[in-house]
Amino acid sequence: MWTYEKKLEYPINIKNPNPKLAQMIISQYGGPDGELSASLRYLSQRYAMPYPELKAILTDIGTEELAHLEMIGAIVHQLTRNLSREQIMKSGFDTYYVDHTTGVYPVAASGTPWTAAYIQSKGDPITDLHENLAADGAHCYRQLAENLRLFN
Repeated sequence: MWTYEKKLEYPINIKNPNPKLAQMIISQYGGPDGELSASLRYLSQRYAMPYPELKAILTDIGTEELAHLEMIGAIVHQLTRNLSREQIMKSGFDTYYVDHTTGVYPVAASGTPWTAAYIQSKGDPITDLHENLAADGAHCYRQLAENLRLFN
């Protein structure tokens, strides 16, 4: 059972639309290493965990990933609200816009819709934990590399 607080974990207050940035950030929502994949990975794997304490940890992490999903959704929404036709066309956001307008949809930056194939749940705790390390490690490494590239 969860208790949902009807507020973002961290407030998102983006003033200026930026559809080009939204196209990249959307992968954190519905890409292979995004928050939707992470939350479902942990919440699915918890059932096979033989230790109640570790099952609780997987539940906590999966829930936390849902909070991240909510924040990424707010970011994408705020980056794409009130776009002009010119902003949509100039940024290349038109391919996304055709199918989803400015709705937040679980998709990778490549345009590939989210799929359950992005996650793994084998039922073996060691295998599942390795999957989590690989997915979160890849995600963290890519984020670090991108941040270094942007700020250097």
